[in-house]
Order: sequence, then C-alpha cells, then structure tokens
Amino acid sequence: MISQKSHADLRVLRAGARAAPWALLAVLGLGACQRQAPPAAAPALVLALPVHSYLGSGNGGIRYPVEAAARYSNPLSFRVAGKLIERNLRLGDLAHQGQILARLDPLDAEKQAASARAALDAAEHRLAYARQQLDRDQTQFAQNLIAANQLEQTQDAYAAALAGREESAAQLVVARNTLQYNTLFADHDGVITSEDADTGQVVAAGQAVYGLAWSGDTDVYLDAAAGDMGRIAIGQSASVTFAALPGQRFAAKVREVAPAADPQSRSYRVKLTLIQPAAGVRFGMTGEALLSSTAAGDQATAGDQATAATFNIPATAIFHRGSEPAVWVIRGNDSTLELRPVTVRSYGERSALVTQGLRDSDRIVLAGVHTVFAGEHVTPVKPLFTGEDENDADAAAVADAGRGAGGAGAAP
Repeated sequence: MISQKSHADLRVLRAGARAAPWALLAVLGLGACQRQAPPAAAPALVLALPVHSYLGSGNGGIRYPVEAAARYSNPLSFRVAGKLIERNLRLGDLAHQGQILARLDPLDAEKQAASARAALDAAEHRLAYARQQLDRDQTQFAQNLIAANQLEQTQDAYAAALAGREESAAQLVVARNTLQYNTLFADHDGVITSEDADTGQVVAAGQAVYGLAWSGDTDVYLDAAAGDMGRIAIGQSASVTFAALPGQRFAAKVREVAPAADPQSRSYRVKLTLIQPAAGVRFGMTGEALLSSTAAGDQATAGDQATAATFNIPATAIFHRGSEPAVWVIRGNDSTLELRPVTVRSYGERSALVTQGLRDSDRIVLAGVHTVFAGEHVTPVKPLFTGEDENDADAAAVADAGRGAGGAGAAP
C-alpha cells in the first residue's frame, strides 16, 4: 500500500513537470526582450544631378561639344636661320600688323649686305670703263684706225661688264632681304597663342617662333558623327553656350563642313561662325552647340518650329520598366526615390533627349539605375566631372562602389 505522504510527493512532481516548459518559455522570452534591435541601414549613395531644360530644342536639334578658335591662324617664323636674340611679345599679348615681334643676330647678314654693296660698286666701275672703251673703239673703227675684231672684243667686254653689274645689283637685293628677314614682323592683327622658341636659341629657317590667331571672326569647331551629317548643312543656324560664360547664348551659323572624315576619329569637322561674338569669348573655350533641325533652304512648318522644354540627360540614367523608359527622381522632401515615366524623343551615343516627364531642377540618378528601388532613402553625390557625358562609365563605377558601401536594393 502506498502511503498518503507518497501520494502527495507524486502530485508535487507531476505539477512541477507540467510547469517546467512554461518556465523555460518565460526565461527565453525575457532574454529576447533584452536583445537590441538591429541598426537601420545607411542611406545608399547615388550619383545625381539636377537637370535643366533647353527651350527651343524640342524640334530635333543636334547637340555637340564645341571649342572656340580664330577663323584664321598661322605660325610665325623667320625665313632664314640664325640665333634668336630678342623677343618682344609673350603668350596672350596683342600683336599689330607691322609690329616687330623678334630679331635674329644680324651680324652675318650685315656683312653679307656690305660685301654685296662693295661688289656692286666694283661692277659699276668696270661697266663705266667698258662703256668708255667701247666709245673710243667705235670712234677709231669709224676712222679705220682699228680692226673689226678689236671692236668686237670691246663690245664683248662691255656686255660682260653690264651683266656683271646686273648680277651684283641682284645679289645686293638678296643680301638686303636676308638682313630684313632677321627681323620678324606681324603680318596681321591678332593675339599670340603660343611661344615656340626661346631667346638664345638657334632656329632653322621656317621653324615656328610664335603662334598668331588673327583678330576678326570667331569660329567654333565641332566633330560630328557620320550619322548626323544628313542633318547638317552650310548656313544652318545654331545656338552656342560656353561653360565659362553661364547664362549667355550666342547665335551662330554653319560655315564649313568637312567633305571627308578624320582618319583617326572617323568624325567630320564642322565649323560655325559666331554672328555677334562677344569680348568674353576667348580662343580655346569649350562649350556646347545646339544646331537647329531645319537646315538652310528647307521649308519648315509652324509646327516644326514650336518650342518645347527638352532635357539632355546621360543615357545611363534611363531605366526601362518593361518597354517604357523611366528615370529615377529623388524627392526633395525625404530624399527617397521615385520612378517617373518619361518620353524619350531620341537616343544619342551617350545621351538621350527627354521631352516629357521631367521638370526643371529635378534631381535624377545618373548611373546605377538597376541597383535601386522605389521608395529607397538615398544620399545624392555629385560626380567629379559634370560638364559632359563622357564620364558616364566612371560615374557608373563610382555609383556601384557607393551601392556596395550603402547596401543596394534589388531592382523592381
């Protein structure tokens, strides 16, 4: 028989066994409450810039980088060899037509000119003597005092003296020109664009000493792709802007189109002339030209001339949601991403022209568009180079690095 005390102990053990799991769960729950929540992910770094519209470019204009240059320029050099002893102008100085720019050591040229002058004097004396002798022999021959062959010899001596005098005169002219060639004059008004020789240097004939850009008309050069040559014609209007002159636009016209491509770049050089160049436009400035879609001589309708706000953005900023193009826009209030559908009018080699979907000053993601998602909190980073789209590959690499540091999300 089991005693009453044993029954009581058995009931206590059974109650403890039933309560043990609940006690374990309570302890685990208490430990979980003491754990800290994981830190929030840092905002992702993305390359972004505000976009700005171009009024009047919605008619299909062509956009190219350009460089300002003088219409005419040439190297300045001496026509003879010698030692450079004097330079009067420096880089960037203005030159006036007829101004003395540099000199060579004239000692040898002066000696040659003096020698040529002495030779001419001697030739003139010989000529004078030969003329007097010819006059005497002609008089004596008329009186039959000398033979005919003696007169002929006198005539031959006179002819030789006359030729010698002409030769000496020509040599003197050459010597004087050589002496003058030791001084370098400016052929036209202009600005010195390069210094190619130093004082004390011995230069060869024809070796460049200065580079001179002529004053007058200012041209801008661009290199057009072969695919755009059908849309560019002489007389076509254009609008030019320079990075160094913000807020200013200059009207221009196409002056010259190269008939053949450059053998290295396979592009075609196009020269535009600024209609009213400003004093602030300096040679070598870089900028952008927008050529109108209507070439000279074409008849454009009023609808073709309608202006529209167009955005020129890098091609790496376009994200395709299905078959529809879109752009990641950073909201200004909370720096989160919004995928906004856009209308792309045309695609270039490295850029795209967007006509609808963007507003002026919208900040868009320039690269890495397939590594972000809608609503993601980001930190915009300005690219190192913002003038042209030629650094899109570098921008994408930097964006990918930033995505790795900040924690990239999957594309939608």
